[in-house]
Amino acid sequence: MEPFNRFTLAGKVALVTGAAGLLGVQHVRALCEAGADVVLSDVSLEAAEKATAAVAADFPEARILPLRLDVADLDSARAVLDAVIDRFGGVHILINNAAIDPKVQKDSVVETSRLEHFPLEQWNFQIGVGLTGAFLCSQVFGAWMAAHGGGVILNIASDLSVIAPDQRLYRKEGLGEDRQPVKPVTYSVIKAGLVGLTRYLATYWAECGVRVNALSPGGVYNGQADEFVTRISRLIPMGRMARVDEYQAAVQFLCSDASSYMTGQNIVMDGGRSIW
Repeated sequence: MEPFNRFTLAGKVALVTGAAGLLGVQHVRALCEAGADVVLSDVSLEAAEKATAAVAADFPEARILPLRLDVADLDSARAVLDAVIDRFGGVHILINNAAIDPKVQKDSVVETSRLEHFPLEQWNFQIGVGLTGAFLCSQVFGAWMAAHGGGVILNIASDLSVIAPDQRLYRKEGLGEDRQPVKPVTYSVIKAGLVGLTRYLATYWAECGVRVNALSPGGVYNGQADEFVTRISRLIPMGRMARVDEYQAAVQFLCSDASSYMTGQNIVMDGGRSIW
């Protein structure tokens, strides 16, 4: 096999959860570029259809199926599997991307982001989507792969799976310590949990030909405030946040035979932030 042919995903069917989001669409683009048929799933069917139209404009030959998927609902996942089997015959790749990214709160509600006052319902909701959702989708789609010759699961974690959030990034002048905004606890717990799930599944289904890895991206520039961008860039050896498309090649590598001898790993791509 020629070296770059190992990156091809031609003949493969890939499903991306939370695919209408900022990075979800980029994962879909990466898969289409490598030749896969892609199920672009999201909790909002309207958002999935809109994202499909945007990607299809750049990849007119790609076969992209938009579907509604509530990752926290087992019946929803089972229904999507049935629809994918009906359309494509099965699934070979699952990217667990769906998550609630709790943005740092505005002053008026900042107290609810702090650990002392973080609402239990938000804890349950965010973990239900980001961690339980990955478990349920792995249970449904991963089990199908394990019973049908193998496949690939890629869990999208974060650099905060290996480092703590630096809450100094979010400080606001003039606010007391008990009012300072913070990155909520759920994000770190979910992303670290995804790495644990990755290792568990990688050994659980190894003999069935299912490879499981995690990708831990660093922060992506998306029009954040200049002050925040300056602060976080000082923590990154490369001196900048990631561009939105800079993880595409890593997704292609981890989902293809180019990484055929890799499983159970957490690939951290953060511009070097976690090494300082």
